Amino acid sequence: MRKILALMGSSRINKNTNILLDLVLKGAEEKGHDINKIYISRENISPCTGCNYCGTKGECIIKDDMVKIYDYIDNSDIFILASPLYFNTVNGITKNLIDRCQKYWSIKYQLGKDYKRHFKRVGIFLAVGGASYSQGHFQAIVPTIDLFFKAINAEYKGNYLISGTDDIPIWKREDIKGELYEIGYNIDNLNSFYIHR
Repeated sequence: MRKILALMGSSRINKNTNILLDLVLKGAEEKGHDINKIYISRENISPCTGCNYCGTKGECIIKDDMVKIYDYIDNSDIFILASPLYFNTVNGITKNLIDRCQKYWSIKYQLGKDYKRHFKRVGIFLAVGGASYSQGHFQAIVPTIDLFFKAINAEYKGNYLISGTDDIPIWKREDIKGELYEIGYNIDNLNSFYIHR
């Protein structure tokens, strides 16, 4: 059994992003993994100010709900980040959390310390976009997610991206449910993947 941190980045509870995430978590739960699900919109997370305190101390000077989330990050094996697509990237609250993970970049690259390198940690990314066109609108999101997973020392295993949710919401997409369940059920042993539906 592995510890999963699921970060739900939409402010719209029980809509597309959350349902997408829960379809993956259903498989992971049935496999017996320990799941901690965080609704980012419900957390008090101040923006990064670029003060570089973490670059000298290895800790963030801001004491808010990220303290709890840092603990989950430090003690999890598998990461699932889910966000809606806003202006071709993650939405603001998700990016705010990512920015506050600057402390991990600082620990590794400014302070030269070994952060969780000896653990096999993996991450996957889930996203929904309302537009119906299928090419291009997720391209800008991938570099940000890649850097996020590198900072927390998780191998970026894959993306599951869904377009056209303005026309057909996730709860009507019977064609993807089995696939998402399988990703969750096999999340500790996935090959790299890029799926765009």
